[in-house]
Amino acid sequence: MTMPIRPGMTVPLPGPLHGHRDKLAELADLGYTDIWSAEADGADAFTPLAMAAAWEPRLRLGTAIVPAYTRSPACFAQCVASLADAAPGRFAIGVGSSSNVIVERWNGVPFVDPYKKVRDVVRFLRDSLSGEKVTRTYDTFEVQGFRLGIRPEQAPPILVAALREGMLKLAASEGDGAIINWLSPSDVTQVAAVVRQAAGGVDKEIVARIFCCPSENAAAVREAGKFAIAAYLNVPVYAEFHRWLGRGEVLQPMWDAWKAGDRKAALAAIPDSVVDELIVHGSPAECRAKIKAYFDNGVTTSSLALLPLDPELKHWDAVRSVAPVAG
Repeated sequence: MTMPIRPGMTVPLPGPLHGHRDKLAELADLGYTDIWSAEADGADAFTPLAMAAAWEPRLRLGTAIVPAYTRSPACFAQCVASLADAAPGRFAIGVGSSSNVIVERWNGVPFVDPYKKVRDVVRFLRDSLSGEKVTRTYDTFEVQGFRLGIRPEQAPPILVAALREGMLKLAASEGDGAIINWLSPSDVTQVAAVVRQAAGGVDKEIVARIFCCPSENAAAVREAGKFAIAAYLNVPVYAEFHRWLGRGEVLQPMWDAWKAGDRKAALAAIPDSVVDELIVHGSPAECRAKIKAYFDNGVTTSSLALLPLDPELKHWDAVRSVAPVAG
């Protein structure tokens, strides 16, 4: 693997977007190379990156991720082309299926054929970013005579959010890499092997959102961390992911209690060991060592997501304590 190692941070940062200019500069000063936005129930994926494109030219920008369902094809291509034009050579678009909760419950869009939908959006973005007129029937939508009116100097890499083998292979075969989420350093070995095999010897970027709380108050981190784990791992796509990773037996009691409507029992059923595997915590040195383990096992780019699980921990103290320059 010859891909560069890129330590990144999840955005938006705490506080109003208009106040982030100096904070983004500090991230770059601390050795962070990338910022990666998400899109669920907060800021959209593109606005924080557009502001960063103008404010801090040292940072590479990426989305992790934009749901494939929540923008029409032409609108999606316009958003991607605009940001690629604003930050030539330093923007990567990450696309994923998201989840039935975000897509169907929150956006009113049927969550149907997620593999095909993501594949079709990836193909359409490739087609439209070529600058040619697109008239094509994809499996999940049809485009007639669309041509982008803006042609970025450099087409951005297209990354695919992937959990299990189908999406991982798509990320490697038709995308420029994979975006992974909610897994341990040892899980990366299993995931990266699928990407490498499907890529056929071509280097592919593997971006990991890594959840982190540099606190030695293990009891507080574990108690609060179980809420985050339950919120995600009861979503069907994440539940199947962790069955595939081999956690089915240890997580089944949580899934059973959640399905029965007993949230308290579901939280209690999550072993501390699962929190320790999926959330980086401990002293800053211990956290930096565990983050390094993700890279050692195949991750090329991190997107640290600092979780406020210890009420005594201040966000920017955490950012500085696990920064690349701190090691």
